[in-house]
Amino acid sequence: MTERARILIVDDTPENIEFIARTLADFYEVQFATSGTMALALASHDPPSLILLDVVMPGMDGYQVLEELRKLSQCRDIPVIFITGHDDMENETRGLEAGAVDFISKPANPAVVKARVKTHLTLQAQSDQLRSLVFIDSLTGLANRRRFDECLALEWWHCQRYGWPLTLLFIDIDHFKLYNDHYGHVAGDACLAKVAAAIGGQFGRSHDLVARYGGEEFVCLLPECDMVKVRDKAHQLCDAVAELKIPHQTSLTAPVVTISIGLATMIPGQDANDPEALTSLADQNLYLAKSQGRNRLCDGLSR
Repeated sequence: MTERARILIVDDTPENIEFIARTLADFYEVQFATSGTMALALASHDPPSLILLDVVMPGMDGYQVLEELRKLSQCRDIPVIFITGHDDMENETRGLEAGAVDFISKPANPAVVKARVKTHLTLQAQSDQLRSLVFIDSLTGLANRRRFDECLALEWWHCQRYGWPLTLLFIDIDHFKLYNDHYGHVAGDACLAKVAAAIGGQFGRSHDLVARYGGEEFVCLLPECDMVKVRDKAHQLCDAVAELKIPHQTSLTAPVVTISIGLATMIPGQDANDPEALTSLADQNLYLAKSQGRNRLCDGLSR
């Protein structure tokens, strides 16, 4: 059974929420928020497929809510349709410039609401499909280097703003050149895909990113993550790859394929003002892990 799209309705008037919910409930999963603060909390925790957002609300108005949504990496691509009693050109232009995809005037017509929601969900699905071709590594199915670079910049800014830690894991398959030389590139590609699946399967948070950095290197970007949990997770990654039991007769470390991990954690703005400092530190720690025998985690320089 196909999972239904989830629509977040944001309005400070319960009657408006009830009306729109009745209109959409037969076709979509419906969620609601009665304030901008509540909407941001819900959307950031579990991003919906589309947001119907009232413009005029006490506290944060619709424009402010949309501005904050666009700052969150997990929410910036969610289509937002403004619902407003102001149907003049000035307000419509302001909303579109802020990033809304459409406007629905109050009082809302049920047929119009259903048609606009369906249209923009379809457009979003098409956009997601095109985006995946740009940001997904075709061999492993993980995010690619381009996607990682984009997310690193966004998460660095986000963690800097809130004073949260940002953790990066640099992962390298041990002696992979020897593996390719011995087993051939077809087997090497299969090995990369299996290792990628093992690494990616260890992460469940929507805002964690696992990417292929290049060649036999992978990266994991983990915002807002406790250092002890990160270390535990890194050890789990080493175990998960070793437990694949992929033979590696020419390895100088183990009879099976293993990985080495460099871990680095920083609080952007306190430890450094540039995300390159984080990648450099993780890379240094990966080098140390290799120099200390491989098949291990090193975070000796983490702050």
